[in-house]
Amino acid sequence: MKIRSVEAIEVAAPADELSSPWSSTVVLVRITTANGAIGWGEAPTTLMTRPVAESVREVARFYEGRALESHAECLRRFEVYSFYRSRSMEATSALSAVDIACHDLLGRAHGLPISSLLGGAIRDRVRAYSNGWYSDAIEPSEFAEKARAMVRSGFRALKFDPFGDEYRTLSTEGLRAATARVAAVRAAVGETVDLLIEFHGRFLPEAAIRAGRALDAYRPAFMEEPVLPELCDALARFRRAVRTPVALGERLLTAADFESFLARGLVDILQPDITNSGGFTYGREIAGVAAAHGAPVAYHNAFGPVQTAATLQMDAVLPTFFLQESFEASWPAWKRSLVRGYALEAGAFAIPAKPGLGIEVDERAVERYRSEAIEPIGPEPPWVIAGTWARRAPRRAGSDRRVRRASARSRRS
Repeated sequence: MKIRSVEAIEVAAPADELSSPWSSTVVLVRITTANGAIGWGEAPTTLMTRPVAESVREVARFYEGRALESHAECLRRFEVYSFYRSRSMEATSALSAVDIACHDLLGRAHGLPISSLLGGAIRDRVRAYSNGWYSDAIEPSEFAEKARAMVRSGFRALKFDPFGDEYRTLSTEGLRAATARVAAVRAAVGETVDLLIEFHGRFLPEAAIRAGRALDAYRPAFMEEPVLPELCDALARFRRAVRTPVALGERLLTAADFESFLARGLVDILQPDITNSGGFTYGREIAGVAAAHGAPVAYHNAFGPVQTAATLQMDAVLPTFFLQESFEASWPAWKRSLVRGYALEAGAFAIPAKPGLGIEVDERAVERYRSEAIEPIGPEPPWVIAGTWARRAPRRAGSDRRVRRASARSRRS
């Protein structure tokens, strides 16, 4: 079964639908074989939409015209040619999406879920934590109210960023505000709900340690990316000073990266992202590293539904599975419409058992939301939850509206 084409498809929020920056675009990869079979993958965006889509074209040259069954050989050949691959998130993201789509096709061809291709599932259900739930929350009472709503819907774990627009340094006022937000959420949900504190890799070491020590009192299950990623060696100091476990991994690209962080004592909980760390092929290597160190794994999962479906297949086989990130409860309607085949119920995912990824992509919805628009730049960075960085910031700046109108015109034409 030969691979006929590898295509990157950007889909984006319609011009008339409100969408947070983190959910405004998705990059899908569609692989079509010579006999017309289709497999799907996904790559991350976050101000990388165009570069990743272009990188897919580079990766495609190593796969098109080759037998699907030789996809691993194609990947290894790309390793040889892609000189900067191990440090290029654009290259590894494109490669990841293609690898996911190849496994989707193989699973469908053999009538097996991808978990079976990876050695077999050891679980059929995973506990999820909610992210994205606190949009437009500024006051502690607003965080508390939204947290209670998530718990009522069935979640027993919540992740959130309480730091507002603090970046690099942390003011006394900023630390006081963050502490009040975390305290309000803990009081609202009680001790039986896990709190996960998102730092977004934003602080210099001293600021991170001050924040970590202050928030230790609220017994989080982990603190995520507490220091700027370029200062990662300071994580050793952070771990000595702060009791809460450190989680990270969404910016690490290879199994060797994860091994290095574990060996140097910089991390407790691993958070690989299947869409930028080599898909299933490298995913098995990363899972082996985690198992060798006994490190819990909580996959990063912040983009679209194909990513979720792929991540669930990895969750099924992970010997050290911990928690699964989910934005589904906070997604806009257009993103929900792209895929059917998996469900989030009472704070948990049932892992799809149908062939391949176990999902069906609605190609009519893909075409409806197809776009060539570059990601918008609004009043808040694309990695924050809308309305939490700039107080009561409008969801879209004027430039954002122009981008969306151009996107809408592109789709209509």
